Amino acid sequence: MPGATVIGGGLAGCEAALQLARRGIETTLIEMRPTVPTPAHRTGQLAELVCSNSLKSDDPLTASGILKAELRLLGCRLLEIAGRCSVPAGHALAVDREIFADAVGAAVDAEPLIAVRRSEQTDLELTGCVIVATGPLTSGALCRAIEEHLGADSLYFYDAISISIDTEGIEHGAAFGASRYGRGGEDYLNIPLNREEYLRLVDFLSSARTVEPRGFESSLCFEACLPVEIIASRGEDALRYGPLKPKGLPDPRTGTEPWAVLQLRREKADGSMYGLVGFQTRLTRPEQRRLLELVPGLGGAEILRWGAIHRNTFIDSPRLLDERQMSRRRDGLFFAGQLTGVEGYVESIAHGLLAGISAACLLEGAQAPLQPADTMTGGLRRSLCRSEGRFQPMNANFGLLPPARGGRAARRAAKAERAISSMERFVKEHPSLFPGV
Repeated sequence: MPGATVIGGGLAGCEAALQLARRGIETTLIEMRPTVPTPAHRTGQLAELVCSNSLKSDDPLTASGILKAELRLLGCRLLEIAGRCSVPAGHALAVDREIFADAVGAAVDAEPLIAVRRSEQTDLELTGCVIVATGPLTSGALCRAIEEHLGADSLYFYDAISISIDTEGIEHGAAFGASRYGRGGEDYLNIPLNREEYLRLVDFLSSARTVEPRGFESSLCFEACLPVEIIASRGEDALRYGPLKPKGLPDPRTGTEPWAVLQLRREKADGSMYGLVGFQTRLTRPEQRRLLELVPGLGGAEILRWGAIHRNTFIDSPRLLDERQMSRRRDGLFFAGQLTGVEGYVESIAHGLLAGISAACLLEGAQAPLQPADTMTGGLRRSLCRSEGRFQPMNANFGLLPPARGGRAARRAAKAERAISSMERFVKEHPSLFPGV
């Protein structure tokens, strides 16, 4: 059987390569790092997590939890690895970045059918099945090759990276341990802010210097990952109803919910590094330092990972790709992950899995069956096929699923149950598609 090539060693690319190998297909995985660095990555590791260490909620009644449950049924390799590398994060699945990347690299290296090539791929002149999974930081040369092939300009928005700090610098007694609504014990550190402290922070963020020129358009930011300063600019209470919301986080020392709460999530298994939840930012480094000085108990903390802004490239999938995200201009050329317009770690993993299956089926002379429309995986794929107006990236959400009756909680429970049951039937109906699952 002819082999396949996967360009990009991120989440989607690694999952795609592992799925191809599982199906007996020789695969070349091409990753340009560390030979060619990117503005956001810090290492040459495969599957390096850039923006956050959280893979979002694992609660089966959330959109992200439904997607994870479906992926486990589909035999997702990276999700299984993430479970082994997890750190306490309440009902969320968060991982130690370094341990996770090491584990994914080890899994890839252990596959005799996968050969890793460390070099920049600058064109699409490759034979056989090709999966382009180069993510939001696709190199300029390959971007030009993609644009030339598709006959269209790439689209883009901006992503922001959150701040991470050294645990030893957090002032003792400044934070209390808790998870929102008590789900997960004391997995997060929570710093309460009174009204005066909160308003001082809002005022600072509204006028702080950023790395972008004043003409930067906030509309080019993905709404689910807005820089904290943009949220602050939307009104005095915007942060209190966003990343600093106090709901479900009563301070055990007072028994009441603070005016606002800044949450810190563990990023390393040994607890030496915590990330400021929701504090992705494009502030200059001196301003990030000043930001910490305004947060009670963080004035002496060392910044281990600076917040940053980076361009996120994606293509107009509904117009240029078919329902399996294969180029309409060339059979066997697939695109996967964030490059297609899915947004989020787990969403990228899911799309890499689907691309790997689609490519494997094509190499076997068949067409991969589409996931049911009432599953989160199927809904996410369908979102890449339809667009009203300007195409924008999409992450897992309940709007991707068909309607259900009842109140909000009842509708979500019904959608979750229906999605999982539908995916279970799908896997049983196609046993040859999921070897070893």
